[in-house]
Amino acid sequence: KVLFSQTCQDAADSVSAYSAFSLIAILCYYMLLTDLSVFSTRVSAFALILGRVISEVGLFLFALAFIILGFASGISALDQENTSFDGIPTTALTLLKVVLGMAGSEQYEALDDHPILLITVVVYIIVTVIFMLNLLIAQLNCSYAATFQDMLGFARLKRGTIVVEAMVGVAEVRWTAFVESLELDQPCEFGEGDIGFPGGISMAEPANANITTVDMIRRFGGSTSPTATWPEDNAAGDDQEDRFDKVEKLIKKTMKKLDPSGKRRGGGTSSQGASSAGGGSSLSGSGSQMSE
Repeated sequence: KVLFSQTCQDAADSVSAYSAFSLIAILCYYMLLTDLSVFSTRVSAFALILGRVISEVGLFLFALAFIILGFASGISALDQENTSFDGIPTTALTLLKVVLGMAGSEQYEALDDHPILLITVVVYIIVTVIFMLNLLIAQLNCSYAATFQDMLGFARLKRGTIVVEAMVGVAEVRWTAFVESLELDQPCEFGEGDIGFPGGISMAEPANANITTVDMIRRFGGSTSPTATWPEDNAAGDDQEDRFDKVEKLIKKTMKKLDPSGKRRGGGTSSQGASSAGGGSSLSGSGSQMSE
């Protein structure tokens, strides 16, 4: 006796409906699996782009359905005996097959007996296959170009959203151990021997990844109490260093204007760097003499 089988005589009447719901359930399951794309930023960004350009495809399908309905209604009013264009539903199905390239050669050969029907179908092909499909490609191209600039940021936001939703199922013990492993109570080290404030995670990067000529960290002497007033920067824009920086930037802009072609870039850059370094030292020296 067979214990497990794919057929059941008692459920023969409900097999069709059950199989349809099984199809929907499997598709929904695989749609949920798309959340696994967050493990790769590039794959997640691609999935987000698909979600954002799908609206353009929806507009195209709506316009295509409207055009098919209009041509099907018009062809049904013609005095013709072609079985492929008998009634609005049959005509609409035939026109849809034409767009999808599923129409057989015998259907096109049967159009030779009806010139008006042949002209109508040719106009329909020009409107849908040539115009509408190319318009869809142009819309997808523009939508992709607009979304591509921010797709990595949206991918990271999607990853953060999924992480927050999954945190509900994390045990408190595991979460506490994870937070302690981050050592957020330890001060961050901006540089070798340069200790900063706690509450962050230090990450190393190549020195040429983000080149900065001006120190972005402003340091002030005095108490670190939160109740103390923030010290005023009296030397902002008036010290000799800022003026020398302005002069150096002005010299660089002038050199770029004098040599717009950019020839001898290797030698010019090294000599310019040496001259700017020497000029900076001489200026600073003269500045020190003037201050004395």
